[in-house]
Amino acid sequence: MEDRKKPAGARSEQKKEGDLDFSRRNFLKIFGAGGAAALLVSDPAHAAGALAASKKEEPKGVLVDTTLCIGCRQCEQACNFVNKLPKPKHSFDDDSVLNEHRDTSPREWSVVNRYTMKNGVQITRKQQCMNCVEPACSSACIIRAMRKRPDGAVTYREDLCLGCRYCMVACPFDMPKFEYNSPVPRVRKCQFCYSRQEKGEQPGCVEACPVGALTFGVRSELLEEARKRIRGNPKNYIDHIYGEREAGGTSWLYLANAPFDQLGLPKLSGQNYPELTSGAEGTVPAVLLIWPALLSGFHYFSHRKDEVEKERSRHETSHRGIEK
Repeated sequence: MEDRKKPAGARSEQKKEGDLDFSRRNFLKIFGAGGAAALLVSDPAHAAGALAASKKEEPKGVLVDTTLCIGCRQCEQACNFVNKLPKPKHSFDDDSVLNEHRDTSPREWSVVNRYTMKNGVQITRKQQCMNCVEPACSSACIIRAMRKRPDGAVTYREDLCLGCRYCMVACPFDMPKFEYNSPVPRVRKCQFCYSRQEKGEQPGCVEACPVGALTFGVRSELLEEARKRIRGNPKNYIDHIYGEREAGGTSWLYLANAPFDQLGLPKLSGQNYPELTSGAEGTVPAVLLIWPALLSGFHYFSHRKDEVEKERSRHETSHRGIEK
């Protein structure tokens, strides 16, 4: 209000002296807004809250008994059919693919591999996304395109995905795969047949298994069943249920009569991986939000300075013209 009462000359002088200070304040406001938003997004409690909601309903799981698996690959075929994936390069009847180790891919969400033990015994094991109890991929996803459902599935929304691929970096099992050769690339992985679960159906692979190597059910009940099998036939199983605690627990649980590291499963601690990734991956949204705010601030500051100089030059030119 005081500015309006002052002479035009005094007001002009005040503007010239205060413009840079005004720019700094705006810069700090822009930067501060970005920083505050980044803190909200990167807060580990954000991820923890989403995971807590998933615990209200007891999740489902699959018990994989590798002592029963015969490597028929019918689970692969069912996965391909249910998810409408491209036809494989080799027929599902072609057992020669078991001669080489295969990884999941955007085209193959489930694969069976054969492992030869030190004693010469061969074991086949199904591999797919483990759909972790507290998934690191979901914790690392800055836009929540990866979500943990109450039924145990970790789903992916391609309409939300930014393509940052931090889910791939965070996953301890290296399961999310990116369509690098696609003009509109997506992250692809097993989503635990969540649409079938909604209808009260089993995952396609479980339904297709001809020997009962895959058992679908409530995760806690599957753990009891696994313990029962180990107690009932200790010579046929090592005393370890893989996935019970690894990476904080997974929806897919494994039984075997050989060490799991010999079956291609990584040795992992029982710590929840979101606790490990939330700090490092949480800096990603902070960078994405703060950096544009920082650049916007510099842009505003530099251009505002130029405008002040132009205004000052016009004022001086006009003043000299009046004096003449």
